[in-house]
Amino acid sequence: MTVLSLHDITLTARLGGTDVDLLRGVSLDLEAGQILGVVGESGAGKSMLGRLIARLLPDGFRVTAGTMTFDGLDLLAQPAPAIRALLGRRITFIPQEPTAALDPVRTIGWQWYQHLARIRIPRIQHKRRAMDALAEVGLRDPGSVLRRYPHQLSGGECQRVLIALAFASGPALVVADEPTTALDVTTQATIMALLRRLQQAHGTAVLFITHDLRLARDMCDEAIVMYAGDLIERGPAADLFAAPAHPYTRTLLAANPRLTGPRRMLVSLPDTMPGPLAFASMAGCRFASRCPVADPACAGAHSVWRMVGPAHKVACSTACTEGFSDPDAAPLPASRARNATVLRVSGLGKTYGGGWGRAATIALEPLDLEVAPGEIIGIVGESGSGKSTLARLLVGLERPTSGQIELDGIDITTSAHDQRRRAALQMVFQNSQSALNPRRTVADLLTQAMEPTHATTAARWTRASELLRATGLSMELAGRYPFQLSGGQRQRVNIARALCATPRILLADEIVSGLDVSVQAQLLNLLLKLREDTGVAIVLISHDLSVVRYLCDRVMVLQGGRMMEMASVTELFANPASSYTRMLLAACPPDPPQPVDRPPIVAWRYAAKGAPV
Repeated sequence: MTVLSLHDITLTARLGGTDVDLLRGVSLDLEAGQILGVVGESGAGKSMLGRLIARLLPDGFRVTAGTMTFDGLDLLAQPAPAIRALLGRRITFIPQEPTAALDPVRTIGWQWYQHLARIRIPRIQHKRRAMDALAEVGLRDPGSVLRRYPHQLSGGECQRVLIALAFASGPALVVADEPTTALDVTTQATIMALLRRLQQAHGTAVLFITHDLRLARDMCDEAIVMYAGDLIERGPAADLFAAPAHPYTRTLLAANPRLTGPRRMLVSLPDTMPGPLAFASMAGCRFASRCPVADPACAGAHSVWRMVGPAHKVACSTACTEGFSDPDAAPLPASRARNATVLRVSGLGKTYGGGWGRAATIALEPLDLEVAPGEIIGIVGESGSGKSTLARLLVGLERPTSGQIELDGIDITTSAHDQRRRAALQMVFQNSQSALNPRRTVADLLTQAMEPTHATTAARWTRASELLRATGLSMELAGRYPFQLSGGQRQRVNIARALCATPRILLADEIVSGLDVSVQAQLLNLLLKLREDTGVAIVLISHDLSVVRYLCDRVMVLQGGRMMEMASVTELFANPASSYTRMLLAACPPDPPQPVDRPPIVAWRYAAKGAPV
C-alpha cells in the first residue's frame, strides 16, 4: 500500500523579486514497510522535502504544481488544523540533533507526558506507555530516564528517546532527518538496528534523509538522489550504489573514502552547488555547470527520465551517462619517515573528583605518545573513550593528573609554558559556525593570532591573503562574515586561522563530521596538501573510521580512557589486535561495491575545471 505519493511537485518561493523553483518536478512513492533513502549535498532539497511533507514551509513558499497524498488524503488541500492533527500521530519526525530537539529545562518524563496527551492517550496510561516505549528502544531503567533532564543523558540515549517518541503513536510515516550525525560508529549501528526493528515491527514507512552513502546503501530498500531541488536518480539501494548512472551520483561515490581496498586520493566535485537565487536562470540540468561531460544542450533542456535497469531510472541524457568515465585517482602519498619527534607524551593521565569518601573518575589512564613532524595520527573510540580529554590536555585547557608533555625536548606541562604551547599547538574545532565570531570578517578572524603583536593592518592583510591561498579560498571572501560562507568554507577558515601562528601541530576534533562527502573530500585533500607544504603534524580525532584510514599514518584506539592499541593505519585495519577495535570496524556500514561495467570513454575533466585533486 502506498503511504506517501508525490507527483510532479514544484515548490516555488519569491527570492530577490523573482519566483524561484526550489523543488522542481519531484515525484516519488513510498510504500508501507519501506525505507526510502534521500541523499545529496547540502542545498539539494532533502530537508525541504521533509518540511514540505509536514507543511512547515516558511512564509512565501508555495506549491505551484503537482499533487501530494498521504494514505489517500490530499495533503495540499487540508487546512492547517487537519495537518497539525496528523503530525505527531500519523506522521512523525526524528530530527538530526537530539540534544537540541529536547527541551533542556524539562524532564524527559514531562516531555513524554505532553506528547502522549497530544495524541490522546488517557492520562492514567502515560507512565506505563512511556516506560514500555523506552524499554522497547533498549534504555535500561526507564523510570530513571523519565526523571532526568536531556543534559544528563548521552547523545545516543537522547536519540533513543526521540525514536521512541516517534513510534509511540504507531505512525504510518516517519521522516528521519540525519538521525545519526555526530554519533560514534557503535552508537550509530545500535540506533540503525533499532530503527529498522521498530520500522519492521510497526510496518512503518520511513523517509531516511542522509549524506552518508554507506549508511544509505546498508539501511534503505530504495534510494533517491537529489541535486539543487531536482530528483535525478532513483532505484533499489543495492543497485543504485553498485551501478550508479548519473555523473553526480558517481562523483559522490568517488569522493567517499573507503574502509577497504587500495588507499587512493579522493576526487571531489569542483565549485559548490548553486544557491537558490541561481536556480531561476537554470532552465535545464542544474548539474551542468559542474558536470565534466555536459554539453551546451544540457543547460537548456530539462533531462527526461529513462530506465537503466529493473526499477532503476535516471534523469540524464544517454550521451552524458555513457560518456562519463570514473576518475582514475592517484595513490595516496607515502607516509613520511619518522626520523624526529616534535611532541612526546609520557604517562599522561587525567582523574576527576575523589576525596571525601567519593571515588575518583578516571577520564584518561596514563599513556605514551610520540608525534613526528608531518605525521598524521588518528585518535578513535566511542563517546566517552577519552579522545577529547587527551586533546584538552595537549592544548592546555586541562591540567594532567600525571605525566608530562614535551615539545622539541622541552617540558611544557606546566602553565609557565602556555605561550610556547599556544604557538606550537593549535586546535581546529568541530563546529566551525560556533567557533567563528559572527561579528568579525574573515580577514580579521584569520589573523587573530597577530593581535597581541600589534601588527599593522597591511601586515595582517598580507597574512590573510597567504592563508586564503593556502587553504584554497578566494580573496573575495576576506571581507565577508561567517554567515555568508558555506559550511565547507567556514571549516577552511577555521583551519586557516589555526595556521596563522605557523604551528607545529594541528589538533583536529571531528572537523569533517556532518559535512557532505564532496566537501569532506576537499578538506581531507587540503589537510594532506598542508602537511606536504608546511610539514605540520596533525592529530585527528574522529569517529569516522573511513576518514581515519584515508588520512592517517598511525592510529590510537581508546576505550574508557585506556589505550587499547596503536599501530600503523595499514596494520590496524588489516589485522586489528584488540577485540574492541574489531568491534568498531564491524559496526561500520560496508563500502558500496566498486562500480562495474563502466565504459572507458572520456578523460576525467575536473582538473581542467579547477577542481582540487
